[in-house]
Amino acid sequence: MKTHFSLSDFDFTLPDELIAQQPTAERGGSRLLDGRASPPVDRQFADLPELLQPGDLLVLNDTKVVKARLFGQKSSGGRLELLIERVLSSPQDTVHEVAAHMKVSKKPLPGAVMQMDGGFTATLLGRWPNANGPLYRFALSSEPYALMEGHGHVPLPPYITDSDAATDERRYQTVFAKHPGAVAAPTAALHFDDAMLAHLAAKGVSRATVTLHVGAGTFQPVKAENIADHVMHFERFEVPPATLQAIAECKARGGRVVAVGTTTVRALESHAKFGADCKDTNIFITPGFEFAVVDVLLTNFHLPKSTLMMLVSAFAGYDHIMALYRHAIAERYRFFSYGDAMLLQKSTPETIAPC
Repeated sequence: MKTHFSLSDFDFTLPDELIAQQPTAERGGSRLLDGRASPPVDRQFADLPELLQPGDLLVLNDTKVVKARLFGQKSSGGRLELLIERVLSSPQDTVHEVAAHMKVSKKPLPGAVMQMDGGFTATLLGRWPNANGPLYRFALSSEPYALMEGHGHVPLPPYITDSDAATDERRYQTVFAKHPGAVAAPTAALHFDDAMLAHLAAKGVSRATVTLHVGAGTFQPVKAENIADHVMHFERFEVPPATLQAIAECKARGGRVVAVGTTTVRALESHAKFGADCKDTNIFITPGFEFAVVDVLLTNFHLPKSTLMMLVSAFAGYDHIMALYRHAIAERYRFFSYGDAMLLQKSTPETIAPC
């Protein structure tokens, strides 16, 4: 059993052909690796109701992916791309401010006005969240969510290179998406359709939601070999009172809290760790973390050397996770956003700190 971890511990070799480029023909058509025990069991996602129990609580992230990728040009004619990470203004505000990533050959100066495809403008105000921040603050000429809906593009992950716009607009979104603000989908929840949710409810599995607006930082690589030096990105989240009540009732009756996706884990454990006043989290979950809420995790397969690999290793045990990934690769599971799913059970912490 390892007691100290560095970045290279979370690396593995993944054949390119295992990176899913399109979703399955139907939601729920993916495979499911039941990784709660060793050896794991190869199943189908349709088997999930057999693996949950009456009295369990399924917690889902109801964020909605927005068409956050916008294109335009500088006054010089050079093309640029914006990826809106966060809407900073309220609908009633007269100034429509956003924080965005900017991809351009030469960065314009504050005050520059960009002519965006679709006939609106984006005026550069400066960096965000401070003068040296990683994002840029823009004032758009109209309400941001309306502009994104009318002129934006679905911000697919960088590893999806063979996409179909119409399919992605429909399938890179959960069936229960409610609150707009994410630039990436909570991908473990993409497997659910209405029939599966109804099946689980009929079995006695209750349901609750959190909202965590997934940011582009979810794809940010970890560069520090000492993982303690990595700085996590912030994401907005909310755990409603009704969900807190549902969790308390679940625990009282001896049920299990089943988190769908790592974003749900981050929301629930952030609330437990930082309290109700915390609405923006950069929680970094690595082996040794003590989980206060989540008992079972449904998740997809993650990128090598990613913070999400570290999170699932903290949850189910490093050695167990690495064995599951070796099994998944050998059995040709599909990886990442449009890939297959895995069911994990919480283990005891393995270590006290990264190295």
